[in-house]
Amino acid sequence: MNVNVTSEIGELKGVIIHTPGTEVENMTPQNVERALYSDILNLSVASEEYAEFSGVLSKLTSTYEVSNLLEEVLTDEKAKFTLVEAICKNESVTGLSERLLTCGTKELSRFLIEGVPIVYDSLTNYLSIERYSLQPLHNFFFTRDAAITIRDSVLIAKMSSNVRLRESIIMETIFNHHPKLKSKTINPLNSLKYLPDIKIEGGDLLVARQDILLSGIGTRTSTQGIDFLIDHFKERKEKQHIIVQELPDSPESFIHLDMVFTFLDKDSCMIYEPVVLNKHDYQTVHIIIDGGKVTIFEEDNIITALDKLGIHLQPLLCGGSKDSWVQEREQWHSGANFFAVAPGKVMGYARNSYTIEELNKNGFAVLPADEIISGKINPDDYNKFVVTVIGDELSRGGGGCRCMTMPVLREDVNW
Repeated sequence: MNVNVTSEIGELKGVIIHTPGTEVENMTPQNVERALYSDILNLSVASEEYAEFSGVLSKLTSTYEVSNLLEEVLTDEKAKFTLVEAICKNESVTGLSERLLTCGTKELSRFLIEGVPIVYDSLTNYLSIERYSLQPLHNFFFTRDAAITIRDSVLIAKMSSNVRLRESIIMETIFNHHPKLKSKTINPLNSLKYLPDIKIEGGDLLVARQDILLSGIGTRTSTQGIDFLIDHFKERKEKQHIIVQELPDSPESFIHLDMVFTFLDKDSCMIYEPVVLNKHDYQTVHIIIDGGKVTIFEEDNIITALDKLGIHLQPLLCGGSKDSWVQEREQWHSGANFFAVAPGKVMGYARNSYTIEELNKNGFAVLPADEIISGKINPDDYNKFVVTVIGDELSRGGGGCRCMTMPVLREDVNW
């Protein structure tokens, strides 16, 4: 498969997902903040909800599990050695590499994701308050963040928290070594212009069109991260627009742009109005890279900036338009975070009832996920729809349907 993504809404042909395992609840109230969670998820409930989410996706497109891809890559001894050494060095557990390299591919894949339990073979380990020598990847089911397909390349994220850096290392190894995925990777850490302040995560990057990127800047993506992208496009000698949206620092529901803005169709998007249309508090900046020259100026908002570039969007409001408290509550539970499987065909959480009602009022048929899985409903019978996934527990992890997907191949959109 040659990876290629030139929009957020092109018909989805391949997507990488990760079914959450024991890593999502292997934490305590004392270390939940380190894991970037607000609370501890109930794995049995989250697993049922995720099965519904992935079940719908498998009906609509080709899905690839991170754990399976990783197992297949680990059969390459060189890739296995390089990956283990990089992880152990990054997490200052170099003494663990010998143990990991003796593991079989399935066991090693599980250890790298679910964590390596500490062995009490020394006084230091015996007295340690930790349970793991290598911590579990609590957030990996949000596959969106660690790697981002931009056209025929994969940008490896420079995560803002060291807790998540292993996710990026694993994804880079998969894209560099898996025989079925043909791509070139771009990693800020390998750049001659690398700076420690560079931070960039996939939830903040939206591919609007082949020549247009949207990006949030805030707690997870820094201005230096955007400067890295500017330098990258300058070297490619292609005209590129980057529309940057400033995000609030708190609460944590605003960590990424896709928590306040996502594409629904060629002519519509979902927004959290108090941020996206609030020019006074949160700036929108338009960057044009053309022939090595960079031009930067302010825009009123994302909608008007895209309109000038030929993408005319009707904004639908997260939580509806009647009650600001409802808007705030539904945004907290990823009410603006929709994932498109094709133009006008999206997935989102059923719990955000006012947002779903807003979609329905604007021509989107509401299709319950379980009825698609059972075959009671055929989504091909509908031109526009929203698949409603039960996400009462998953949403407590801090992300929605877009967060849980990493597209690798979409059909181009005829704008």
